Amino acid sequence: MRILASFILLMSIATMVSVIVVRQLLLASLDDRIDDDLVQETRELTRLIELGVDPETGEPFGSNVRRVLDVFLERNVPARNEFFLTFVEGELYRASRNEPPYDLSTDPVLLDRWGSIGGTDAGAIQTPDGLVRYLAVPIEDGDEIRAVFVAAVFRDLEADVIGQAVRAAALVGVAALLIGSTLAFFLARRILRPVQEVEAAARTISESDLSRRLDVRGDDEIAHLAGTFNDLLERLERAFVAQRAFVDDAGHELRTPITIVRGQLETLSEDPAERSRAIAIATSELDRMSRMVDDLLLLAKARQPEFLVYDLVDVAALTAEVHEKAAALADRRFVVGPTAAGTLVGDRQRLTQALIQLVQNAVDHTTTRGKIELGSSIEDGRARFWVHDDGPGVPPEVAHRVFDRFARAGARRSGGAGLGLAIVRAIAEGHGGRVWVESEPGEGATFTIEIPVDQTPPDPDVA
Repeated sequence: MRILASFILLMSIATMVSVIVVRQLLLASLDDRIDDDLVQETRELTRLIELGVDPETGEPFGSNVRRVLDVFLERNVPARNEFFLTFVEGELYRASRNEPPYDLSTDPVLLDRWGSIGGTDAGAIQTPDGLVRYLAVPIEDGDEIRAVFVAAVFRDLEADVIGQAVRAAALVGVAALLIGSTLAFFLARRILRPVQEVEAAARTISESDLSRRLDVRGDDEIAHLAGTFNDLLERLERAFVAQRAFVDDAGHELRTPITIVRGQLETLSEDPAERSRAIAIATSELDRMSRMVDDLLLLAKARQPEFLVYDLVDVAALTAEVHEKAAALADRRFVVGPTAAGTLVGDRQRLTQALIQLVQNAVDHTTTRGKIELGSSIEDGRARFWVHDDGPGVPPEVAHRVFDRFARAGARRSGGAGLGLAIVRAIAEGHGGRVWVESEPGEGATFTIEIPVDQTPPDPDVA
């Protein structure tokens, strides 16, 4: 209704302004035409005086002004609403033969005014039959005014035709306004109906049920809006599902050490040896829970701008550094494979953390003196770091989710919470890259991190 009211108001103003402007333009054009007609009549009289001849004698009129006026009034037939008057020696001589709406020749005020003019007089006068525009021109013989010719037009009567045209235009404008308003009403309903459907569907979607989707029909802006809304719901649903899974998994993982610590404290013995053993178990579980909380906080910070501190990183030096640090993790055969020569823009500490985590994951899935190989390469503007082990490999059915939080695959030799590979993925994606695993059962696994060599650090203000 607001759209319709605005449309009607706009169209009404436009119609009124149009009618007023058209009327004023037509009246101005009418006044110009009347003035031109009056001037034309006086020019014809002047031409007859200067160049004309008496049709009876064939000689110029000379000083016979009455004869000139007689011939002019006989030859010139006034147009509709037009009237001629002539004066000789200050007195009314003759008028045109047509019958005007108001006989100007009977108005003593006008007769006295026009009969005694001393020069050209043009103007407008008000009569019982409306406004009259006139042009009075003296006929001179030397310095003496011998006659006066007056041409007059009933302007208001001429304007009646314009009034009819304006009224017709106004009626057409009103009809167009009514028809346009009706069409605008149905058009507005048709346009807003999809928006109302989107709103109604959106109201039925709650946090507990994000599975509903809007029907996308057509290829207009409303369809694009519905598609965008569906994409938003899709992302929200995935986020809520991940959040619920994370809360469930985190609750489960944290509940175990809490239960163990509580059980040890509740059954704490007075025996020094038993007491020391219980305290050691509780401390170990608290350390594990503290590490888990630290990992969760790290993952929470992964989307913050300050998560990464960019600098130039030497790929070969980073590979060698990780190899040296890996040797202290466990009794394994650590081998350095092909190594790239070059630099990249990235966070050296975070990349080291991710690679060490991949090495630790390889350690957890290999036996003593098992082989773990590290390598790197640069190709097509992207750097790759990989860690290969000769362990049992990753089962195909879990390969797609090993980087999820709290995910575990195969036999582990550490008490980790399953957050390490999730941290690796967060670091890789924070660099604009990715991480994946290639594995065949019984033939080990290869974990690869790939990131761009050149990248622009995110603007903290924009983020």
